[in-house]
Amino acid sequence: MASLRAHIGAWMVRRKVRARLGTMRDIGQIRQVFNGATFPDPPGATYEPASLGGVPGEWVRPVGGGGRRLFYLHGGGFVACSARTHRPVTGALATRGFTVFAPDYRLAPEHPFPAGRDDALVAWCAFAEGGPAGIAGDSAGGNLALAVMLAARDRGLPMPRAAALFSPVTDLTAQSGSRVSNALLDAMFDPVALANLMPMYLAGHDAADPQVSPLLADLAGLPPLLLHVGEREILRDDSVRLAERARAAGVDATAEVFPVVNHVWQFADRALPEARRSLDTAAAFLERHVAAARG
Repeated sequence: MASLRAHIGAWMVRRKVRARLGTMRDIGQIRQVFNGATFPDPPGATYEPASLGGVPGEWVRPVGGGGRRLFYLHGGGFVACSARTHRPVTGALATRGFTVFAPDYRLAPEHPFPAGRDDALVAWCAFAEGGPAGIAGDSAGGNLALAVMLAARDRGLPMPRAAALFSPVTDLTAQSGSRVSNALLDAMFDPVALANLMPMYLAGHDAADPQVSPLLADLAGLPPLLLHVGEREILRDDSVRLAERARAAGVDATAEVFPVVNHVWQFADRALPEARRSLDTAAAFLERHVAAARG
C-alpha cells in the first residue's frame, strides 16, 4: 500500500512539472522545469568538483570518506540536469556508504547522440581503473548506464559489478503498453511531452538502434540488474520488459514496481518512505555485488 506522502508527492509533481511541461518545445523552458528541483543537498555527504577522462562531474562522498565505489548517471531527458541537480540522489547513496562519481555528460540538443553516451563511457573507463564498482542511473541516465554496459561488454572494457536503475528509459520506439495505459495516470509525463524530447537527443538517428533503445539489444553478459519504477509511469513497461528480456538472456534481473509514486521519486529520500525503501534496497544490492567482487 502506498503512503499518504506518496499520494501528496505525486499530486505536487503533477501540478508543478506535468502541467508546465505539457507540449513545451523550447529547450530553455524545458530546462527550467527539469532543473527546478528544490530538494536540499543531503547533509551526510561532501561534494567536490572533479573530472575523469576529461569529462567534468563531481565526487560525492560520505562524511569521513570511504565507501564502496559507485558511478552515477543523472537523468533529465537527455537535455537537462547535472550532477549538481541530482545531489538528493547521489548524496543519499553516499550516506548509505558509497563514494560516487557523477559525470556532467554533454546534453542534447547542442550535443545529440552519441555525445552523452560517449562521455559516460569515457568517464566510466577512467572510474573503473580504481577497482570494482557498481553503476546506477535514473531515467535518461538509466538508459546511458545500460548503453555504457553494452559498449563495455562489446569492446572488452571493464564492466560494472551490478546496476541499479531508477525508472530508466529503455525503448525510444515504444508507442503502446504503459505509454498508452498510463497516459493520464503518470504524474510527470504525458506521452507527447516525452516524445518531444526524443528528437532532440536522436537528431535523426534511428530510435530502434540498440545503442539508444537498450531494450532491443542483446542483453546477454550484463551484470545483475535491479530496476525500480512506478506503477503509474508511462515508462513502467521500459523497466518490466527490460527485466524480462534480461532474464531470458541469462542475466540476474529484477524489476520492482512501486504503487502511486511519481517518476524518480528517489529524490524525496528525506520525506518519502517509498524513496527510502528504494534507496535502501538499491544500496544493499550494489553493496552485496561490489563487496563480493573484492572478495
